[in-house]
Amino acid sequence: MSSQAFFSKQDLVKATKLRHMFPIFEATPSLCYLDSAATTHKPLSVIKILETFYKNEYATVHRGVYSLSQEATQRCEGVRQQVADFLGAALASEIVFVRGTTEAINLVAATFPAVFATPGQEILITEMEHHANIVPWQLACERYDLTLKVVPIRENGTLDIEVFDSYLTEKTALVALCHASNILGTVNPVRDLIDRAHACGAKVLLDGAQGPSHMSVNVQELDCDFYCFSGHKLFGPTGIGVLYGKYDILDALPPYQGGGAMIDTVRFSNTTYALVPARFEAGTPAISEIVGLGAAIDFVKEVGADFLQRYEKALLAYAMQELAVFENLSIYGKAEEKIAIISFNLGDIHPHDAGTILDTEGVALRAGHHCAQPLMQYYDVAAMLRASFSIYNLPSDVDVFVKALAKVVDVMT
Repeated sequence: MSSQAFFSKQDLVKATKLRHMFPIFEATPSLCYLDSAATTHKPLSVIKILETFYKNEYATVHRGVYSLSQEATQRCEGVRQQVADFLGAALASEIVFVRGTTEAINLVAATFPAVFATPGQEILITEMEHHANIVPWQLACERYDLTLKVVPIRENGTLDIEVFDSYLTEKTALVALCHASNILGTVNPVRDLIDRAHACGAKVLLDGAQGPSHMSVNVQELDCDFYCFSGHKLFGPTGIGVLYGKYDILDALPPYQGGGAMIDTVRFSNTTYALVPARFEAGTPAISEIVGLGAAIDFVKEVGADFLQRYEKALLAYAMQELAVFENLSIYGKAEEKIAIISFNLGDIHPHDAGTILDTEGVALRAGHHCAQPLMQYYDVAAMLRASFSIYNLPSDVDVFVKALAKVVDVMT
C-alpha cells in the first residue's frame, strides 16, 4: 500500500509547508530526523523571537523600575498566562517556570511529601517511567520514610490496570505516571486513572514530556493535581519547562530552593516567602527561554492539535506498514492508543551498531536505554533503537528510514 493511502493531499501540502518553516531542513535537506522524542527542532518563528528579544528587548525581570525591565517582566508574565490558557489551567498562578520536566518532578518530590504524606505511606509509579519519574521518588521515599510501589506493564506495553487498582489504597499518597511513554509510545488512560486515584484520596502527577507536542492537553478536564512538560520537546528552547499545580496544593507546599525572587521579607532571624508561583522560582529565571516558549506555543496553536494528531497517526501507520518487511524486527509497545514512537531491535544487531550505520545514511535516531533501564530489563534487552516522528517528517522520511534499515541488515548479517 503506497503512502497516498495514509495521507490526504491537504495534510501532505500542510506538512511540506511546515517542514520549510524549520531552518535545519533548509541547511541539511537530506536530514532524516527521527529523534523528536528526545528534542524537537525549532521553527524560524521561535528563532526570530529569540534573536529579536536579545537584540532589542532583553532585560532582567521582576527587579527593575526602568521601562525595559518592566516590559520584559510583562512579556514573561504574559507567557505565564499563555501557558495557563494552553493547558486549560484555571489560574496563571498555577504555572511555575522550571528548567524542564525533570526539575518539575524533582520540585514536587522534594516538597509534596512534607505536607501531604506521612511515614509509611506509598508513592505509586509505573514500569514504563523515564528515570526522571523514578529517581526523584526513590529519593523522596528515603527522605520521608515512604514506600515506592511499581505498577507492571503487559507485553504489549500497556499498564496492568488490575494491578494498578489493587495497589491503590488509603496508604497511597501520590500516583506519578507518564501521560505517554517515551519508549513505547503508549498513551495512558490518564483521565480514568486519575479518577481511580482520587477515589482513594491520592493526588496525581502526570509526566507530560511527551504530551503537548503530540496531543491536546486540558488539565482541568483531566483533573490532574500536577502536570509537567519541557519547552525543548515542544519546538521551543532548552532550559525552560512548566510545572502546573492546582493552586491550593501549590500554596501548601514549602519552597524548593532559596534565593532572590522567592521571598517576601528576609531577616537573619527569619524569612517569609512569596506567594505562588514566585515561591518556587528562586533566582533570575530563564528570561529569553520563557519568551521562546511563548513563541513555540503560538506555533503549536497555529499548527492545530487536530492536524498534529491526525498527521502523526498517519506517519505511524505508514511506518509500521513499511517496517513489516523485516523478518527479525522486534517492536516494543503495541498499544492501540500511542503516539508516533517506534522502539525496536533488529535481531541480534546491537542498536549502537545499527544507529551508526543509519547515521551514515542520513537517518538520525536514538539508540540506547532511553533513560528507562527498568523497562529494558522488562523486555530483557540492553538497549533499543527508537524512531520518533513529528510534524516536520514526510512520508519520504519513512522511505529513507526503511531503505537505511535494509542496509543495516545487509552490512551486519
